Amino acid sequence: MVDYEVIIHVNEGIDGTLEWLKGQSFKYSHSEENIGICRALNIAAKQAEAPYIVYLNDDMVVCPQWDSSLWEVIQKLDTHAFMLSGTMIEPKETGNQCVVVSDYGSSPDTFLEEKLLNEYQEKNLPDWYGATWPPCVVHREWWDKVGGYSEEFSPGMSSDNDFSMKMWQAGCRIFLGIGKSKVYHFMSKSTGKVTRNNGREQFLKKWGITQSTFDRHYLRRGQRAGSLVLDEPNKNLSYFFDYLRSKAKLLFL
Repeated sequence: MVDYEVIIHVNEGIDGTLEWLKGQSFKYSHSEENIGICRALNIAAKQAEAPYIVYLNDDMVVCPQWDSSLWEVIQKLDTHAFMLSGTMIEPKETGNQCVVVSDYGSSPDTFLEEKLLNEYQEKNLPDWYGATWPPCVVHREWWDKVGGYSEEFSPGMSSDNDFSMKMWQAGCRIFLGIGKSKVYHFMSKSTGKVTRNNGREQFLKKWGITQSTFDRHYLRRGQRAGSLVLDEPNKNLSYFFDYLRSKAKLLFL
C-alpha cells in the first residue's frame, strides 16, 4: 500500500464536480474558466506536501497496482533525478509504441470496467524509454528545480515534452516507462475542451530542435529499456539529418 494525498484542480466545475468536492476531504483548487493543464497543475502542486509529485489527467482510470509498480522502481533508484511514467491502455491504434491498444470504451458511459479489471494484467508491455506522458512521477526537488510546467505552453499542447526537455537540460537521464503500471486512457477528452496552442512550433522555437528529434535521439521513446540511465545522443547521420531539418524549419517560422 502506497500512502498518498489526492489534490484536484477543477477547471470551470460546471458539471457538478465542484459541489461534490465540497462534501469530500480532498484538497482542491478551482478556476472559474478552463485555464488548461499547465497553470492548473502548477496551482495543484503548490498544495502538495509529499516528496513526490504524481500527475494524472481526468480522462484516465487507474488499474490496480499502478502506483505500487512505480514505487517499486523508485525504491531501487539511488537518485532523485528521474521521470517515470505509467503505461496507457488506449481504445484506438495511433502507432504509439508506448501504449497497449485494447478497447474498453471511449467514455465513462461506455466504459467496460469489469472487463478491464479482469484483463489488464494480460496487457503486457516491457519497460520503455521516453517517459513524458501522465501518469508520471518526479521528485519534488526536481519539480522545483525546473519550475514545474511552463505556462507559456497553456493550455497544454507539448507541455509534457517541454517538461521532459527541462528535466534533460537540468541533468536528468532516467526517463522510464513502467510496463506494470497501467492506466486506461479515454484519449483526449481533456484537451478536446480547450483551444489548442501550437505546441510543436513553440517547442521548436524554444529549444531549437523538433519534438520528434528530441523523442527519437534523446529520449529514445518507445525503445525497450535496457539500462536505467540514457546515454547522450548518438550523433550519427540520422541525428544530423534530423538536427539540420529542425534548423531548416526554424528558418520558415
